[in-house]
Amino acid sequence: MNYLLYGTEKFLIDNEIKSIINKTGIDELNTSKYDLEFNTIKEILEDVNTVSLFSSNKLIIVDNATIFNRVQNKKIDDIELLEEYLKNTNKDVIIIFIDKVEKIDSVKKIVKLIKEKGTIKEFNALKNISNNVRTMFDDYKISDSSINELINRVGNDLEIIYQEIEKLKIYKIDDKTITSKDIEDLTIENINIDIFKFVDDIINKNKKSAITTYKELLKLNEEPIKIVALLASKFRLMYQASVLAKKGYTEDSISEILKVHKYPIHLAILSGYKYNPKILLKYLKDLADLDIGIKTGEKDRELALELFILSL
Repeated sequence: MNYLLYGTEKFLIDNEIKSIINKTGIDELNTSKYDLEFNTIKEILEDVNTVSLFSSNKLIIVDNATIFNRVQNKKIDDIELLEEYLKNTNKDVIIIFIDKVEKIDSVKKIVKLIKEKGTIKEFNALKNISNNVRTMFDDYKISDSSINELINRVGNDLEIIYQEIEKLKIYKIDDKTITSKDIEDLTIENINIDIFKFVDDIINKNKKSAITTYKELLKLNEEPIKIVALLASKFRLMYQASVLAKKGYTEDSISEILKVHKYPIHLAILSGYKYNPKILLKYLKDLADLDIGIKTGEKDRELALELFILSL
């Protein structure tokens, strides 16, 4: 049997893989993992045709199988070999292809083949996420309003929700009843931080907003040195992208030159146009000095960036 699991919900895809493994009973010794970013179809098919020393059955998991969607990150060779294999598959081998995109290209020959000879399952964002969340609580008691409160508090990422639910279940293992207070006391509130807004606040000297965001980042256990590096990378991208754009380069060509996806380039150009390049360079230098100061211990790791923001 061959599977194509696609969609943006990694948690649901991982759960489906676990379900397939449980149903087939194939253990780790008979499981191979590949990634089409790094491996070739030829390598995968060679594995398919190699007899396992431990069992007659074999499971092969292929990640980043972009051959099934319209936009491929790179050209994949030997698709014809896979098409031929799908016409006459090895009954002892299960291949699970994973394509982490919202849509696949139903017109492609390879998609039609796997649909005819295997199973295609979609795992995109759920319209009614609360039903899925309720199943994660198993036999624990929790009200609908508390489930909605949990989703509103931690966000729609099912993997994060699952981790938070596991904490709640361990905490309430005796009475198996979870309340709104438990959710408030134990779960971490998801804060959607727009790093470009953070950068804007710093450059525009919106100190109060920038400090608030910084403290929220610290609450999420983000390392100050990591935040400094992230800010520096954003300033650098804004500077490089805006300078190239002013020279007449298109977003596509800038993306190719800087080896950065087109969407961050678009945002960087929009942000970079607001500022004098000299200001961006000054902040890059200040952040470089801050980085050295924190790493050498000359500056307090948490206080240094806060003082930098306040000094603007």
